[in-house]
Amino acid sequence: MAADIDKAGVAKAYARWAPVYDFVFGKVFAPGRDAAIIAAELACGTGGGRILEVGVGTGISLPDYARQNTIVGVDLSEPMLRRALERVAEHQLMNVESLSVMDAMNMALPDKSFDVVVAQFVITAVPNPEATLDEFARVIKPGGEIVLVNHIGAESGPRYVFEACFAPLARRLGWRPEFPFKRLSDWALRHGGVELVERRPMRPMGHFSLIRFKRL
Repeated sequence: MAADIDKAGVAKAYARWAPVYDFVFGKVFAPGRDAAIIAAELACGTGGGRILEVGVGTGISLPDYARQNTIVGVDLSEPMLRRALERVAEHQLMNVESLSVMDAMNMALPDKSFDVVVAQFVITAVPNPEATLDEFARVIKPGGEIVLVNHIGAESGPRYVFEACFAPLARRLGWRPEFPFKRLSDWALRHGGVELVERRPMRPMGHFSLIRFKRL
């Protein structure tokens, strides 16, 4: 599908959000973050594994991963990553292997090098979600998982109307409020190397969903 979000615009938007992101969104996104971490660690098993967090942002999730897991974080926004690096130092997170500026659609990472990819509130904020998901699948080992937490657009009713009206402004802020689940399910069918294993609504009020794909 054609890109309808500009990458440079997203980077600028998140540079503006960096100083206040945790304060504004920390509690709102906490249930999704917690669920994503639990799902990722279950997929890794009790011995731990290698987890790639795409869109790691300010690193607000990093202290909550069990230390037996090795974490690599990437993000498009250098100002957000600077705050993440401060958090790593503050909490002495020796299990964080690296934090790097990268485009989620073109990551400089080896094939089949991670047990889990976690992307929280990311897939609706990239210019090409399908190409980004292809890249997630590329770096996952067979049997590994892609764990998404994201707002999924309503299919009907008042929320659908609101999201459609709000969409032009939301795109300027760097995300798509009307994003349909069908884009994810269609991608999985076209890709052929992944399967949907879970779709679960999250608080508050089911506006967000936890979605898991397994790499075949």
